[in-house]
Amino acid sequence: MNKFTLAGAAVLAVALGAYGFTRFTPQTASVEEIPSPVEGAPMVSVMLPNTLSPEATMGKRAFDVVCADCHGENAAGIMGFAPPLIHKIYEPSHHGDMALQMAVANGVRAHHWKFGDMPPQPEVTRADVSSIIAYIREVQRANGIN
Repeated sequence: MNKFTLAGAAVLAVALGAYGFTRFTPQTASVEEIPSPVEGAPMVSVMLPNTLSPEATMGKRAFDVVCADCHGENAAGIMGFAPPLIHKIYEPSHHGDMALQMAVANGVRAHHWKFGDMPPQPEVTRADVSSIIAYIREVQRANGIN
């Protein structure tokens, strides 16, 4: 009986450990990592929403002109150059809209990625950034980032 109690306790410990690991380990966003580390390639695969709001449509246009050279098409990032904005790190609860406004206005020191600092973008107005944020948030939601 003692062997069965020990074996049962071991099974229970493994099960609880597995549960704890899956329950408390941060889950990645639904954005799928692209396995190929080819410099210049997109860093994540991004699903676009079926439609964009009028503000997000304007934001996409501004993003394509101002941001896509660094952050990639559809904000998927560029391997070896700049991070994806369609990523759990940039979810609204971690990097709110004001943080994005400040990053564009003042630049930002690298702290999550090893791409270097982002310089300020003084030619981009607050209104432009607001529409860019609307675009980013709608694409994030389409990829399970809320």
